[in-house]
This record gives sequence, structure tokens and C-alpha cells, in this order.
Amino acid sequence: MTVRHHPEDDLILSYAAGSLAESWSLAIAAHLSHCPVCRGQVGVAESVGGALLQDGVAEQMAPDALDHVLEAIAGVEREAPIAVAAPSGPGSVLPPGSVLPKVVRDYIGGDLKDVPWQRLGRDADQYLIETGDGEAQARLLRIRAGRPVPGHGHGGRELTLVLCGRFEDELSSFGPGDLEDVDQETVHKPVAGFGEDCICLAVTDAPLEFKELLPRLLQPILKI
Repeated sequence: MTVRHHPEDDLILSYAAGSLAESWSLAIAAHLSHCPVCRGQVGVAESVGGALLQDGVAEQMAPDALDHVLEAIAGVEREAPIAVAAPSGPGSVLPPGSVLPKVVRDYIGGDLKDVPWQRLGRDADQYLIETGDGEAQARLLRIRAGRPVPGHGHGGRELTLVLCGRFEDELSSFGPGDLEDVDQETVHKPVAGFGEDCICLAVTDAPLEFKELLPRLLQPILKI
């Protein structure tokens, strides 16, 4: 399995610093279970942050300090895209035989077979994941094989991590471990691949903007 779509630098740095809100952190931690490259990038960012803290002297950061950190993180992918050791901690690797990463299973209380799905129409189901932050909403989505999600735009940022199956939209194709990151500029209509249902972890900080009437009418009930 090759992961082709990764988190943006702001998410990696905030996650490594421990400043990312819980819902966003859940998506990044779940991505790390699939992606040795990003595990290495987080490790570099944590090491740089730890070294700065150990200095113990408050100093003005150089104007290009962030650029140096980002260059070091990018160097992980260039130099060692495969053989990167996973950092210790929950959710850092995908448990054998599991569809859901451990960090997601801990929220669900089990694996995929234990999810109490809520219908979103003929072609999709969701499960709202409770987190302790009020910044964003995390949810599991199950899209029937070969079926589309209603076309929509976004009132804010949306992260969509594929856990199994595939989907494609106007931007690209996404498989297990791939993370799509979109904002208010994006209008798309994801379609699940054929062969198996697509299971995704999605995090949004604003309601979706559906283009069709029926999804808009159901939106307050479904909380999507």
C-alpha cells in the first residue's frame, strides 16, 4: 500500500506540538497509522521542538526558523520514505487484522463491525464521534461501493481520511491512508470505488454546503 496524499505542514507541526484540537488530531493520528513518512516527519518536528525547549533561554527566533523546520521535515520523505520507525504511543500503527486504527477503535469501542451506523440516505451511513473539543466534528462515513456522495461545497476545512476502499472526485483518487484536505474553495462530488464500500474518517469545522435540495433539508437532522 502506497500513501500518496498527506497532511499539510501546518497540521504536522501543530500535531507534533500538541496544539491541534482533538478532532483534527484524531484524523492525523489515524493517518500516521498508515504512513511511515508522516510518522518520521512528526518525529523530526518533535525532536526540533524538544531541542528548542531544552535550550532553556528565551531568545528571538530567527525569521527563517520555521523554514528550516519544514526543510528538515521534507528531508525525511526524500531520504527515507519507507524505513521510518513508528513513534511509540497509541494509534501509531494499524493493529493486525483491523480495519480501524487503534486510535479510532478507542473512540468507537470496537472495530468496524461494532459501529452503530446512522443512515444518510440510500448510499451512505455515518457515525458521529464524540470528542472533547468544540472546534470540529469527527465522523465515520461508509459510502456504498460505486455510489456517489451528493455534490457539495464547504463552509470551512474538511479532512477526509480513507480507512478502507477507495473514492475519487474532481481533484484526485484516494485509497487507504490517503488524506484529502479541502476548504471553502472546493466543490466536489466524491464517488466510492467499485468492489467494496469506502470507509472514511471525516473532520469538518463547518456544515457542508449541499447543491441538492433533499440533502439540504435533511442536514439539520443528520448534523452534517
